[in-house]
Amino acid sequence: MDNFGHLLDGFANVVTPMNLLIALLGVTIGTAVGVLPGIGPAMTVALLLPVTYGLGPTQALIMFAGIFYGGMYGGSTTSILLNTPGESSSVVTAIEGNKMAKAGRAAQALATAAIGSFVAGTIATLLLVVVTPPVVSFAISLGAPDYFALMLLAFVAVTAVLGASRVRGFASLLLGLVIGVIGIDQTGQQRLTLGIPQLADGIDVVVVAVGIFAVGEALWIAAHLRRKSGEVIPVGQPWMGREDWKRSWMPWLRGTAFGFPFGAVPAGGAEIPTFLSYVTEKKLSKHPEEFGKGAIEGVAGPEAANNASAAGTLVPLLAIGLPTNATAAVMLAAFQQHNIQPGPLLFERESSLVWTLIASLFVGNLLLLVLNLPLAPAWARLLRIPRPYLYAGILFFASMGAYAVNAQPFDLFLLLTLGLLGFGMRRFGLPILPLIVGVILGPRAELQGRRALQLSGGELHGLIGGWASWLIYAVILVVLLWPLLGRFVVRPLRGRLVAG
Repeated sequence: MDNFGHLLDGFANVVTPMNLLIALLGVTIGTAVGVLPGIGPAMTVALLLPVTYGLGPTQALIMFAGIFYGGMYGGSTTSILLNTPGESSSVVTAIEGNKMAKAGRAAQALATAAIGSFVAGTIATLLLVVVTPPVVSFAISLGAPDYFALMLLAFVAVTAVLGASRVRGFASLLLGLVIGVIGIDQTGQQRLTLGIPQLADGIDVVVVAVGIFAVGEALWIAAHLRRKSGEVIPVGQPWMGREDWKRSWMPWLRGTAFGFPFGAVPAGGAEIPTFLSYVTEKKLSKHPEEFGKGAIEGVAGPEAANNASAAGTLVPLLAIGLPTNATAAVMLAAFQQHNIQPGPLLFERESSLVWTLIASLFVGNLLLLVLNLPLAPAWARLLRIPRPYLYAGILFFASMGAYAVNAQPFDLFLLLTLGLLGFGMRRFGLPILPLIVGVILGPRAELQGRRALQLSGGELHGLIGGWASWLIYAVILVVLLWPLLGRFVVRPLRGRLVAG
């Protein structure tokens, strides 16, 4: 009950006229940018991060929460109308959503996506209120060796589980770790600065995020540019009939049940729960023949799972300081820009700020429903922007945002260099998330590792603490050895069972 009392205090802080205006501005900008083709929530958040610089910490996070949820909503519009998912978690929504749109049911597809996102976001945020404090209580009991092990798990999870290739995943992680250690280390020695004074303080995470996401994506699209904008399917006023409601409400709930737990664990992400939701709805549907041709359940369930997963990512982010996807990684950078360090002490030191942020998620979710249903035709018009103008604008705002970090022209050179790196990663199939996680968590893992070794007098056994670190190392071992176990244990055993 204390948690809900804190939440009510958070609502009291949010529902002031200025904070409501900032929340409305955040969800509007987030949706508008998220609707644009090829721009997912992570890129939306990275691109708009500099917008929050002039605000205080509370108002900045309220706007950021709106941008976060707005980017999630906007991505579904692009997937349904253009069949152009902004990120991998929206691919499943596009399968049935675009088929519905081509069959003249774009309004129903957008409506079930918007309402399903609202239902899933509200339930998942309530679960966030319930689940996060116990996780914080557990996190407080962890020591430096446990945190070091936890960060190693994050490194292994985002490289070995999420990527299509482990080699590419670890290569991306290595690039991120190298970028993360640039600057002066804890002993006062310069590392990888190449004698350049501007690199002594390291490379700002915002410049890295904007360069890799925004500039890299813009250069990649420019290399494959089509001169005309995508063919946008006309949209009427989103609405749902009685039969659509009947077929959607259970997929919304089941999608939420799939999405939140996967979002809350390292390496969970939104790809697995959206796929599981789609498969489940296909098996349970009374109209399985419609799947592949525009089944409304195939939009309702995965979209709910996607948004519930997004709320779930805030559990490890706020309680432990671990980002589990690219959007959460950029949000961690936003916290750090305002000198706020997510982790177990956040709820103690910045209690009012955290509960205001959580309350603003409820408010932003409601504002998004109010905005998305009546304004869907207006958002659809944004999709008609020609690609050359769109990505030229992205490069312009990315440059302005990077320059605003330190007001140094050198940051623009870094931005272009990182953009070319992002382009190269896309060209050779290297995932982006391991790099971002390496940049952000690399220095923190080094800090916790140093502390653990100092406590043990430099002995390696100091990296192993209590039962939590033993459990985490066991999980890491299983993840790394799983392909070998699958080849030499699971497959032969399965073959024997089939033969028997």
